[in-house]
Amino acid sequence: MTKEQNLERRESNRSQQPSNGAFREFIGSDWGERPPGPERAAVADYLPARHAKLSERFPGVRLVLPAGGYKVRNNDCDYRFRAHSAFAHMTGLGGELEPDAVLVLDPVEGGHEATLYFHPRASRSSEEFYADSRYGEFWVGARPSLAEMAALTGLRCDSIDRLDDALAKDLGQGHVGLAVVPQTDAGVEAKAEELRRRAGLAEGAAQADAELERALSEIRLVKDEWEIGQMREAVDATREGFDAIIASLPRATGHRRGERVVEGAFGAKAREEGNGTGYDTIAASGNHANTLHWIDNDGPVAPGDLILVDAGVELDSLYTADITRTLPVSGAFTDDQAAVYQAVLDAADRAFEKAQEPGCRFVDVHNAAMEVIAERLESWGLLPGTAAQSLAPGGGYHRRWMPHGTSHHLGIDVHDCAQARREMYVEAELEPGMVFTIEPGLYFREDDLKVPERLRGIGVRIEDDIVVTADGAERISEGIPRTIAGVEEWMAAIAGR
Repeated sequence: MTKEQNLERRESNRSQQPSNGAFREFIGSDWGERPPGPERAAVADYLPARHAKLSERFPGVRLVLPAGGYKVRNNDCDYRFRAHSAFAHMTGLGGELEPDAVLVLDPVEGGHEATLYFHPRASRSSEEFYADSRYGEFWVGARPSLAEMAALTGLRCDSIDRLDDALAKDLGQGHVGLAVVPQTDAGVEAKAEELRRRAGLAEGAAQADAELERALSEIRLVKDEWEIGQMREAVDATREGFDAIIASLPRATGHRRGERVVEGAFGAKAREEGNGTGYDTIAASGNHANTLHWIDNDGPVAPGDLILVDAGVELDSLYTADITRTLPVSGAFTDDQAAVYQAVLDAADRAFEKAQEPGCRFVDVHNAAMEVIAERLESWGLLPGTAAQSLAPGGGYHRRWMPHGTSHHLGIDVHDCAQARREMYVEAELEPGMVFTIEPGLYFREDDLKVPERLRGIGVRIEDDIVVTADGAERISEGIPRTIAGVEEWMAAIAGR
């Protein structure tokens, strides 16, 4: 369904506004001056360098980055808008900006010229002002003008009405090609497909689009100074969210769906301090912690259990933290809980130490954590052989209790840079500016008969956010307590407020 068809569907049964000229004149008159427009965003200074990195990979190719549009939740209600991550990265537009917009990098001599095409606000005397629920100022608030958007982003801006002509200009002539980020805006993709067919460029179009998507992902592997600042702010806000979680535990233990109480406490803080959560919060108490992506969050929170919370605040810039803490609901770990927790903490610390070493590859961080996990499982008698045998090719027995990877890149997506080539991601050496997680775990399900009964039902994960520096690596979430003593003191301090 096109944007126009969707809008017609939404308006066909709701529209009862007057449409006569006299009314439009009446509603469009006697309005005060608008407030001053936005100041230039700090991120605008970093956009040219990002564009240049992309430009050097695609000489002579017109690059099309749609923001995407609203997605229907039900009937005439949409989900909140979130721009495609590549668009947000290359325009600096976060929050709920800017649906249906398209950034075009046009090939020029020496590189590319960027233009942002979007739907600027209409005048107050237009029917759109009061009658258009998608763009109208009465419905969604005042949209920016072309001049205001240019001031905010530092980009050349134009009306979305001129996009088709911009895409078609000189296409196929002088070796001008066209690539569009796939699966973001069906209307833009259809237009691009039509233009490429007419220009004789249809062959190889899918490959060109995939290469653009991959390049946009790989460019984000190394963050600039502004991005790293955003990551630090996201972690700080997430610490506040975890404080709110701990404060909510007494109420959570008294509610039949206490996990929802915990989820709600974090979500409220995330919405207050940022754009919301960067992903669905995992609030997994007791045996639920052994389901890796437990997002139902509909279970009780029982005294004596551990609750594993994996959550991150997404800032208005769309950069998100990703933190996991496993908390003793009653405020103190039992001996068995502490033994499992310490094993996971030791694995995380070993991985962090590895990340400090010159020449460390991304995969080496995971391998370092697995060494500790396997050693500890051997000491508990859980492996069919030795830790060394389990770590060797053809082994892997320790992965029964730690089935996921230890790390992933982090940034504007919680699993950032996911389309990057393996040699650029998993096999690559760590570089200053890379941001990633370290998150080992141990998961002993209640029904796992290979585990001593005293450990069954215990699930622990500890996740921290790491930035690579010129001197090694920094745990930017160090301020969120993570040792056994630190967690217990943290919880006691909040309980005593």
